[in-house]
Amino acid sequence: MPRVSILIVTWNGRALLEQCLPSVLATDFASFEVVVADNASTDDTVAWLRATHPEVRLVQHPENWLFARGNNEAIRRIESDYVCLLNNDVEVPPGWLAPLVRVLDTMPDVAAVQPKLLQYGDRTQFEYAGASGGFLDAVGYPFTRGRLFDTLERDAGQYDDPRDVFWASGAALLLRRSALDPRLGGVGLLDEAFGMHMEEIDLCWRLWRAGWRVRVEPSAEVYHIGGASLPQGDPRKAYLNFRNSLLMLFKNLPPRAWLTTFPRRLALDALAATRGLAAGRPREAAAIARAYLDAHRMRGAYLDQRPASSPVTLPYRRSVALDYFLRKHRRFSDLPLEHFVSLPD
Repeated sequence: MPRVSILIVTWNGRALLEQCLPSVLATDFASFEVVVADNASTDDTVAWLRATHPEVRLVQHPENWLFARGNNEAIRRIESDYVCLLNNDVEVPPGWLAPLVRVLDTMPDVAAVQPKLLQYGDRTQFEYAGASGGFLDAVGYPFTRGRLFDTLERDAGQYDDPRDVFWASGAALLLRRSALDPRLGGVGLLDEAFGMHMEEIDLCWRLWRAGWRVRVEPSAEVYHIGGASLPQGDPRKAYLNFRNSLLMLFKNLPPRAWLTTFPRRLALDALAATRGLAAGRPREAAAIARAYLDAHRMRGAYLDQRPASSPVTLPYRRSVALDYFLRKHRRFSDLPLEHFVSLPD
């Protein structure tokens, strides 16, 4: 049995696999397998994989189950100690995996670890999806070491310290399978109601709540093309991000904390919708409104999952949106350290 299963979910992504899969297969690690979970592609992905890469373990889904269920159904068939979620548009250098495995091997209370994510086309610049580890602000807006909103920093080694982070990117994420498996006391898999977007942040939050830790190990790095599923600016992307973020807050915050957090979040999201209208993006504003309606409709499914109390608080006490747009803080290092909450030991 391989120690690590590298799991790639794909849908009509033959061109991306042809571009990136060879680098994954060339990973310099003694014991791993590559599993491709195909979400009922209508191109020739499956035929191409069988003809050119018979060494890849192929899992075929009967329909497009998106990122969350596509990964979950494949994970249920995996018995390796560690599972690495890897987007189909990520290229890796040979030595990327070993430092991540070393973290889980030497830190038994760590359940998830990500590498540093750099742009595929410009490997001196951080990539949007996860950069060098993620955090949430006081109303649940995500940001990373290396990216605040649409501002991406150049990688000059400023975030090369390995450390605990609140969330790690699902674009390249090594997970301890025992921390997920409910039969072993784990927190469960990705939330399939999310479909895609924010599901890995929700998973990391649940891991923290259960006493696990989440880390970034920047000595490992990968190169992400990005936008393969939904490009930036797509109204559906905005809809999923806002809807899933609201659901994540509702299910992970204690009820009293939700009641104080939600009004501030509503005010900032209203400003975001107004900004979209002012910028000539009415479909984005409509997507935010629809996200609120659907999140309200869906939240009943999470009533029995909400914690009565939690030792895990949101890690940044201020609004990163106000810091960025009003105070002109454009880099993670611009954010005042005194407003960060130390993560639990």
